[in-house]
Amino acid sequence: MKRKILIASLLALMLTLALPAFAQDQAPPPPPPGGHPPLPPVIKALDVSADGVLDATEIANAPAELLTLDANGDGQLTKDELRPAPPEGSKGQGRPPGPPPGPNGKTPGQPPMPPIMAALDANGDGVLDATEIANAAVALASLDTNGDGQLTFEEIMPPPPPPPASSGQTSQGKTETSTSN
Repeated sequence: MKRKILIASLLALMLTLALPAFAQDQAPPPPPPGGHPPLPPVIKALDVSADGVLDATEIANAPAELLTLDANGDGQLTKDELRPAPPEGSKGQGRPPGPPPGPNGKTPGQPPMPPIMAALDANGDGVLDATEIANAAVALASLDTNGDGQLTFEEIMPPPPPPPASSGQTSQGKTETSTSN
């Protein structure tokens, strides 16, 4: 009898020690450094110093740096050249999952264009043509909201979307009440 109790106790102890280790293996990956998602190729190309800030020199050199993304040498940057590379192991072809684009070319529920792309793509067609590339320094300078001559991550990328409202709350945070009789 004592032997059965000892074996049961040892098994319980082993399970107790093993479960937290197993749970740690299932934890989500840590957030990227700095808490920001990976930077789009445009920002990587413009931020030559890779310090997360576009300084006055980097802004002035924007047209030349943007052309480094022109894979086919046609003098313009298409959506394929502006889009981040697909994750390893993905096919990277075809339209992303979700509803098809609407008549304006935008997918319903699609997040707004990042401020940096909205500023660079003056005509909003999703392609940076030769004129837009040539005017990149002026377009980028328009994003300098604090007038310090440089662009921080907060000035060139959109703020994160607000968290979804929990059940029972409206988008303004007020609790909904049910009126059933």
